[in-house]
Amino acid sequence: MKNGIYVGPNAPAELVDAVRAGGGIICPALDAQAFIWYGASATEFGDVVHPGVRWVQLQAAGVESWLAAGVIRGNRQFTSAAGCYATAVAEHTLAVLLAAARRLHELARAQTWTKPAPVSLNGSTVTIVGAGGIGGALIALLAPFDVQVLAVTRSGRQVVGADESLAPASLHDALRRADYVVLAAPDTGQTRSMIGADELALMKSTAWLVNIARGSLVDTGALVAALQSGTIGGAALDVTDPEPLPDGHPLWSAPEALITPHSANTDALLLPELAKRIKDNTERFIAGRPLTGLIDPVRGY
Repeated sequence: MKNGIYVGPNAPAELVDAVRAGGGIICPALDAQAFIWYGASATEFGDVVHPGVRWVQLQAAGVESWLAAGVIRGNRQFTSAAGCYATAVAEHTLAVLLAAARRLHELARAQTWTKPAPVSLNGSTVTIVGAGGIGGALIALLAPFDVQVLAVTRSGRQVVGADESLAPASLHDALRRADYVVLAAPDTGQTRSMIGADELALMKSTAWLVNIARGSLVDTGALVAALQSGTIGGAALDVTDPEPLPDGHPLWSAPEALITPHSANTDALLLPELAKRIKDNTERFIAGRPLTGLIDPVRGY
């Protein structure tokens, strides 16, 4: 069916309305030229897709499970939600940066009146590893705090708002200089376990590691050891490896760890932003224009 788009296996009203607002026609999977794949895994996708499907919109920004399943191939276009959730995740990141600086993790756990020793986020150095949508949104939020931003990207391209834009070869130098290290990179072969014992040892003893990307970017055992030995000042983690973090895991009891359950972008925030992307990409698909968020299997995102 021309302009026929399947939304499923789950079909929230917000996403169905977005397809229609973009000019698409909701139809069964077998009649569709495009899929808005929502509510199921890459494994289930293979049972439904057919040769007539030319475009697939995924609900997530991270697509490592889809690449691992081998379904992103051929001449079919796949788009992710990369960039959709940038503002929400950047706001969460700013919140934990301020919490770390003001030692809210310590004060919230105290059982008696204490005299904390907070520091100011103002004037600090923040290294952002992976300055895509989330990193760019965070840089904008940090502007009022007069921080020095070191942006490390895969290409070393000039990042808007960053004081210095660096290539991966300069990562170790950026770690040494940082008061806060924010991981916002995708999970690829190059980024997996990019922060291990050697990298943590380079950081200041007062520096915090903030991971809002993927748990696999950090060697969890090395992080636990670094927190227990005081190698770094602390860690704020919205993602972990393994995830969910098991009950009784040493990270839960680490006094300098601030853990949130992958909640930087909640379901309440997800659907409205995803709907905007779907409406825009539906319009682009129908008009034959380039789609936003195209996945490159070679780069891994």
